[in-house]
This record gives sequence, structure tokens and C-alpha cells, in this order.
Amino acid sequence: MRKWVKRLSLAAAAGMFLVLIQGSLVTTTGSADGCGNSWPLCHGKFVPSYTVETAIEFSHRFVVMIESFLIIGTAVGALWFWRHRLEVRILAPVMVAFLFIQAGLGAASVMWPQSDPILALHFGISLIAFASTLLMTTFLYEIDGRDRRRDIRVPRSFVWAVWGLAAYTYVVVYIGAYVRHSGASLACSDWPLCNGNYIGGFEGAVGVAFGHRVSALVLIVATAVVAWWALRFRAARPELFWAVLIAFGLVVAQAISGAFVVLTRLETFPALSHGMLVSAFFGTLAYLGFHVLPRPAAAVAAEQAPEQQESRSPAFAGRTPATASNR
Repeated sequence: MRKWVKRLSLAAAAGMFLVLIQGSLVTTTGSADGCGNSWPLCHGKFVPSYTVETAIEFSHRFVVMIESFLIIGTAVGALWFWRHRLEVRILAPVMVAFLFIQAGLGAASVMWPQSDPILALHFGISLIAFASTLLMTTFLYEIDGRDRRRDIRVPRSFVWAVWGLAAYTYVVVYIGAYVRHSGASLACSDWPLCNGNYIGGFEGAVGVAFGHRVSALVLIVATAVVAWWALRFRAARPELFWAVLIAFGLVVAQAISGAFVVLTRLETFPALSHGMLVSAFFGTLAYLGFHVLPRPAAAVAAEQAPEQQESRSPAFAGRTPATASNR
């Protein structure tokens, strides 16, 4: 049963990533009104009449429904088998809570007109739902002993740098989502310049688009700095180094895809790849942020207690340390 819960969590993480892609497709193709203003039905029907916009929106809702069962099943299974771990007791309710917040915002955007800032928040909430599900999956697959690497501490300053990078990324993602929903994606009509200027300005739609570009450039530089810093821990904590190296590759690829979004005038594939890459980037940062935190003291003590009890048992009496370690 534990293996099935792990597999279920893997399906939930993959499904949540698919939900993010479909959400980007809905926004890119303008299919948010594909089911009219009815929810959870589509045009008041369980199976609506076919149009491209309706098919995109309806399939997105259908996948969210399936994903709800996957996430709830993962949360229940994880709490049933691993509720003694603090990580599970935190991640399980976060997964479920942000799943329903995401669904609620989606329903509200259909039934009642929403402002651009609220619509942009929808993608940010979905990112947290995806990141928490991904962390639950990786934790369940590492709980067999690989999570002991977290016992090797890293400097507190590096921990703050990683979490600061994750928080800043969330801000940049929100600005990007606001650019999309406010219709400012082509306010800077060329790339890397903005309407032929090195500095596009900070007013109106141009200011929103140019501000997003500047914040994205800062994000690339900050990720490179953290990657260079993680090089110091490569021997003791290789998973940190490789995670931040992957994150750097993803953020560079994301910037390139953003350029193609402008140069292709919002073609569907570049726009979708932009959303996919930022989701993968944020998920990688979430993994990195999770692994710079040490394991809870209770988890370490629970592992050490049986070993200490065994070392004091009569079976070890008269044994040398070498023979005891080879037991």
C-alpha cells in the first residue's frame, strides 16, 4: 500500500503540472469563456457542444476534477502511513487547501468578472499547489533513507538566499501573469530592446512589460549567484548543486522562450513553453528550498533510538566496534 501511495503521489504531481499547462493554454487561446458563465457545468451541460474554446476549457475542468481525487488520495495515504513526519503533516493540508483555492478562483473568474490582478493571482496559487504536490512526491520517494542528506547542514545565509530566491521568483511570476492578463505582452514590441529603446519606461502597459523584463534579468543573475555558491557544497550535498544548476538552465530557457513569445507575436507554442518552464523552475526551487532545511529533530531521534537500544543489548557485549558495525 505504501508503494501505491507513492505512485499515486507521482500521478498527482504529473497531473498538477498538466493542470498548469492547460491553464496557460486557456489563457493563451482566450478560452476562459469557452463554457460561458456556468460552473461546474459547461453551458449548463455535462457534455457541451463542441467548439475549440469549449473543448479547451472543458478539458481543463475535467483534468482538475481528476486531479482533485489524486491529491486528496495522496494526502490521505501520506497521513495514514507517514503522519509521524512533520513534513507530511504540513504538506498534506497545503496540497489540498491550495487545490481548492485554485478551483475556487477558477470558478469565480467564470461566474463573476475579475480584475487583472486577481486573474494573475490564479496562476500563482496553482504554482503553490504544484510545488507542494511535487515536494510531497519527492519526500515520499526519499523517506527510505535518502532524506538523511538533509542532516548535513549548510550555512544559514545560504538557506536564506535560497528561500529569498524562491520568494522573488514568485513575485516575478506574478508580474508575468499580470502582463498576460492585462494585455501588455506586446507593449514592448521587440526584443531585447523595448520599442527600439534600451530603457522602455515604467509607465502604463510599456512599464509593466519592461518591468517584467528587468525583474527577469535580475532573477537570472540571482540564480547564477546561488548556483556559484552551491558549488562549495557539491561534495557534501550534491543534490543541492545539481538542483540549482538545473534551475539556472530552466530560468535561461524561460527567458529565451519569453523572447520568442514577443518575436512570434504570442504564438501558442512559445507561450505554452514559457508557462511550462516557469512551472518547472519554481518546482525545482521548491525542492531546493526543502532540502536546505534540516530534518526535524523528532525524525532524527526516532532513527537513533533503535540503534542506541541495539548497541546496549547483551548481544553486543564483548564485541569490538568493528565486529559490531559488521553485524
